[in-house]
Amino acid sequence: MKVNYTKRLLHFKEPAGTSRGVYTTHLSYYVIVEQDGVKGVGECSTLPDLSCDAMPESRYEALLDQACHFVEQTGGIPYEMLRPYPSILFGLETAFAQLDAKGSWALSSTPFGRGEEPIRINGLVWMGTFEEMYDRLEKKLQAGFHCVKLKIGAIDFDRELELVRHIRACFSRDQIELRVDANGGFTSDNALQRLEALAQYDIHSIEQPIKQHQWCDMARLCRQSPLPIALDEELIGVNNPAQKERLLDTIRPAYVVLKPSLHGGAHGCREWIRLARQRGIGSWITSALESNIGLNAIAHLCAEVYGPHITMPQGLGTGQLYTDNIEVPLRLEGDELWFDGR
Repeated sequence: MKVNYTKRLLHFKEPAGTSRGVYTTHLSYYVIVEQDGVKGVGECSTLPDLSCDAMPESRYEALLDQACHFVEQTGGIPYEMLRPYPSILFGLETAFAQLDAKGSWALSSTPFGRGEEPIRINGLVWMGTFEEMYDRLEKKLQAGFHCVKLKIGAIDFDRELELVRHIRACFSRDQIELRVDANGGFTSDNALQRLEALAQYDIHSIEQPIKQHQWCDMARLCRQSPLPIALDEELIGVNNPAQKERLLDTIRPAYVVLKPSLHGGAHGCREWIRLARQRGIGSWITSALESNIGLNAIAHLCAEVYGPHITMPQGLGTGQLYTDNIEVPLRLEGDELWFDGR
């Protein structure tokens, strides 16, 4: 077995704004595992100031070298060793999945992986000025999306609320499912008031209303909020099963939103889903600015853990973000993601 990696700087078609800043480029690493003439490729992708394994390039590459050498020597993935480094774990998992698939992009034996049914996804509206967000929203609706997620918390809240009000004036809850993601942009003092204001407009859920690591405040919000609360950033760095159970038992959210590159790879996400289901907590999976290599792996993971006939829209729209994305056999029709690689 031979294991190495390469890297690539991806360029956004337009700036991607969150409450933590604006992205214009994104660096991803690609692990390549070769055995008996078959090659598997997986993406290792971190987000600055967010991923628990985000670090200077030189240090990250040293860790990646070490992981590749270990895998080359042992022929397997050191899951426990890589729990603190979910992006590296997910890249290796994806490479091995493609190796097992004899080099095919079809990483799951599912109706999605056979090209028989799609996965519905939400349309994502990035933060920006009111006019930018309004324009992006209109384009998503025109493209045929029936579930839209708004990134909020960057501009004046009243203006963001005006955008939500506009959607509901034009579309009922049955026509458009509306999700919002605050990325921790509210404070413990103003969060409940803002959740009550948003709740007037039939919002499906809100992701991470306040910053992570405030378990008592988040638990209180989950008890008092008129809107279902989903945890996202809160899960980052919580990689031990006992820690996961304690977080879920303390906060008791309505949902957890899982990103394999941030939340423990495919292995860690399956663990989160199992523990959440035991407690009656829902979940969905989203990508985290990966290129199409990572997106393809995440889509097949969705198909495995939620399929067949997935009804909840997943967050798999990042294949449209980059000017220089990598070609894989994924196709977006309206709000349906199809796999054409059989």
